[in-house]
Amino acid sequence: MTDQTSPLAASRRDLILDALARSGSVRISQLQEEFGVTPVTLRRDLQQLEQEGLLVRVHGGAVPPAGGMPPRASATGSATIGMLVPSLDFYWPNIVRAVEADAQKRGMSVLLRGASYELQDERPALRRMIEQTELAGLIVAPNTDTEFSPEVIDWLVASGVPFVLAERDAVSRPDGEPVESVTTDHALGAVLAARHLAQLGHRKVGLLISRNSPTSRKVIAGWTTACRELGLTPAEHVERVLPDRGDPKFSKSVDGVLDAVLTAGVTALLVHSDREAMAIVDLALARGLQVPGDLSVIAYDDEVAELFTPALTAVSPPRAGIGRAALDLLLARIAHPDRPAHRVILNPSLHVRDSTAPPR
Repeated sequence: MTDQTSPLAASRRDLILDALARSGSVRISQLQEEFGVTPVTLRRDLQQLEQEGLLVRVHGGAVPPAGGMPPRASATGSATIGMLVPSLDFYWPNIVRAVEADAQKRGMSVLLRGASYELQDERPALRRMIEQTELAGLIVAPNTDTEFSPEVIDWLVASGVPFVLAERDAVSRPDGEPVESVTTDHALGAVLAARHLAQLGHRKVGLLISRNSPTSRKVIAGWTTACRELGLTPAEHVERVLPDRGDPKFSKSVDGVLDAVLTAGVTALLVHSDREAMAIVDLALARGLQVPGDLSVIAYDDEVAELFTPALTAVSPPRAGIGRAALDLLLARIAHPDRPAHRVILNPSLHVRDSTAPPR
């Protein structure tokens, strides 16, 4: 008798769930005879499926969860999760990889689509995904700053497909109820950065953000709160929104920021994101400034900050954690569609490296 214990074989998993959907219950004795595996293996199988919210164990077997059997369909017979994110090469790859890895462990597949930060309306892309494959659920990061964003959320709610927002907050209309989401506490990330600089002895600090986005607004809010707590006054700040790095005005804008920094006596900056922080450091060094001797710099995102010279101190959102939490939340929603909406907030961390030091 072959004993397959971990991971749960995809074929056996499908057969268990098919039998459960067909008969309304399964018994270990029945499954043992059908699959030729030990009762211990089958108990482990059922335990894993219960942890995923796909069934409920009872004495000697299992029954469907209270909300009924979740939808399961794809070309291979296993559940497929749809995922739409605004970029496949900026911030999101680690989130996507975490979702894909966890989905694979659970015998699921992921249908991934990348949009863009400039996309105004995700409904056509979402509609194509749903028409292409029968999805068990969706993990979505829509643009919440466009005139169409309320309609996108309404469409998701009306689609009947369970969904979770990743790194986005939104409400449904007309009741204004928050929808399911997993986000980073980006305001806390800015607080961590400001406190680190204050502990080093910096008093005149600045904030630079790369775009007006849901993340940048939270960073600004946390930064403002932290500066108030630390006794820093608005007159001592340099706060700028930088143009996109591909914009011809980017270098000139950064030069203008450095002029303002030197004029105001600012000794430290928080810069969102890594690439903008690296550009700031490059131009500062080209001017003969020392980093961190003359100017300390903290990057926000920590994608490539450690690879730069000097290695950048950085606020690091828990991107892999966001992906895992989003999938967990989605599976719980699939298994229990009537439960209250959950909003999960994860804390970022601060990684201190070579680009911050006490001011001279």
